[in-house]
Amino acid sequence: MDLNNKVIVVTGAGRGLGRGIAEGLAAAGARIACVDLNEDDLAETVSLCEKAGGGGHAYVVNVAREEEVEKLFSDVAQDLGRLDGCVNNAGITRDGLLVKFKDGQVQKKMSLEEWQSVMDVNLTGVFLCGREAAAKMLELGVDEGVIVNMSSLAKQGSFGQSNYSAAKAGVATLAEVWARELAKFNIRTGAIAPGTINTDMIAAMKPEAREKLTQAVPLGRIGEAEHIANSVKFIFENDYFTGRCIEMDGGLR
Repeated sequence: MDLNNKVIVVTGAGRGLGRGIAEGLAAAGARIACVDLNEDDLAETVSLCEKAGGGGHAYVVNVAREEEVEKLFSDVAQDLGRLDGCVNNAGITRDGLLVKFKDGQVQKKMSLEEWQSVMDVNLTGVFLCGREAAAKMLELGVDEGVIVNMSSLAKQGSFGQSNYSAAKAGVATLAEVWARELAKFNIRTGAIAPGTINTDMIAAMKPEAREKLTQAVPLGRIGEAEHIANSVKFIFENDYFTGRCIEMDGGLR
């Protein structure tokens, strides 16, 4: 896919990986529908997309709410005239042990709210956005479409992240399922599983903790948002790629 003038929805675009992905695609000439809950963050991302050479449009949407997602894709099609891609990046964490057992007693359990809140955004949100993106592409009669789900190395199982790991394994599998279902319409799919990436959370760590993370990476350095953005761009531009998950981890796994 030639990204010039293509319309791509990027969820969780307000900051971090989502912002980097939006900016990277805009630099290739795409017009980005930037989706997040924070208006100020979105405004900054839109500005960066415009400076990069593409275009940016802000949409304040909770991806876990079906009616908001349905409206989002209708609005994008009406506002921008087309829809060529969707990057499902929005996500949250609510880390905790399944059970915390100490001194012969269960002291804490992962609550249903901690489980469900992550599932609502990280898995159901991806399902809703993927479904509506595919439906709108078909309605608009696009020649080629692409849907990318943001997974994580946590899909292999991450200590203290039952909810997050399950969701990230799920979105990688959805990319495989959708590839089989949508191939006949020339809609391709993919997933990306980042390792340790230099986000605000990593930057806020104590130096010793950050150094420990860095030493665990065979390449000896933490990844940057642009590495993930380049992987997204690869999936969009390589028209024989579909249904696979790229692990971007510096050799960590």
